[in-house]
Amino acid sequence: MTEQCIFLIDDHSMFRTGIRMVLQGALPGITVREAASLEQAVRPPSAAPDLALLDIALEGVNGLEGIGLLRQRWPTTPIIMLSSSAEPETVRLALARGAAAFISKADTAAHIVEVVSRVLAGTLEAGGTELGVVAAATLTPRQCEVLELLAQGLANKVIARRLELSEFTVRGHVHAVLRILGVTSRSQAANAARSRGLMR
Repeated sequence: MTEQCIFLIDDHSMFRTGIRMVLQGALPGITVREAASLEQAVRPPSAAPDLALLDIALEGVNGLEGIGLLRQRWPTTPIIMLSSSAEPETVRLALARGAAAFISKADTAAHIVEVVSRVLAGTLEAGGTELGVVAAATLTPRQCEVLELLAQGLANKVIARRLELSEFTVRGHVHAVLRILGVTSRSQAANAARSRGLMR
């Protein structure tokens, strides 16, 4: 098996140690390089890693700003953003700037290993699954109902009658669903919801 290299960039040494042990224990043939900052990561000339794990809250250049820096340095290296927070706006911003996926530090070790292995294998559509997880946790039950109905192609007026709501309220829910899913149209919302496993 070909050895693969993961570059872990995080300013918490204990977290780096824990993640390194988890990844090397679960994924055969993995080596983990470490850096406490982006400056430290890119300063010495080095071969491109197969994957970069990048913390969002770094001293100096932060992770969101650093995505572009890493993509410039290693254009073919996928980047997974790490954060202790999984606010939808933060997730969307990271994915929009080029992160392949987003992992919360609160996720289980098994989930982190799964995402890393799928990105390494090239089987995780950029951002799709991880954003879907966040969206599922963020959508209210009523927004999920509205999403189901708009995905059926129903107009706001019809959705309002079905759910016994005002059309104004439905319009607000539709706007919130589009924002949370990070899309701009109803058809995109339906496609995103299906691709991310939020609905059949």
